[in-house]
Amino acid sequence: MDIRAFFALALPGSVARWLADYADTLCQFDKQIEVNWVDAESYHLTLCFLGEISLEQIDQLEDIARNKLAEVRSFQVRINTAEYYPVSRQLAVIAAMSQEDEELSALNRSMMEIALEAGIEFKEEDFKPHITLGRLPARNQFEPPEEWPTLDLFSLADSVILFQSKPGERGSIYTPLFTIPLQDMA
Repeated sequence: MDIRAFFALALPGSVARWLADYADTLCQFDKQIEVNWVDAESYHLTLCFLGEISLEQIDQLEDIARNKLAEVRSFQVRINTAEYYPVSRQLAVIAAMSQEDEELSALNRSMMEIALEAGIEFKEEDFKPHITLGRLPARNQFEPPEEWPTLDLFSLADSVILFQSKPGERGSIYTPLFTIPLQDMA
């Protein structure tokens, strides 16, 4: 049996609430009402989407991740931009992101290396770590604003989570499969 999975950072409730308010301001750009806005309880910062993996690969991913992330320190992620982001031929997202955060980019690369070491092949050429605020079909009439509303907040990256993703009636349902804590900043 295979499952859909991805690596992500959890977001504190205060950050999720702030992002939900921010997403509300973006509704004005959804003139054709095409965006399926994500519930704040489902917000997370996706580091690496793995696609379909086997149940056997979960233990392997956990072992490799624990070893590879053993010395990685927690850090602050600055979330300071929003983007219209075409994810695939079928899907586009409205996402909150971090512009050029070197620690976040390094963690993203580490998660891709972990996946490859576990034998997971995926196409992530243009992938950017992001927080999905809304989803819409890749073919749509959404017109991104020339200038997005101001976004500037911080979130602590203190653990990496492997989530299972199951499609649900109101969006995907995310179940944590394992959590790898990062070393304390202090």
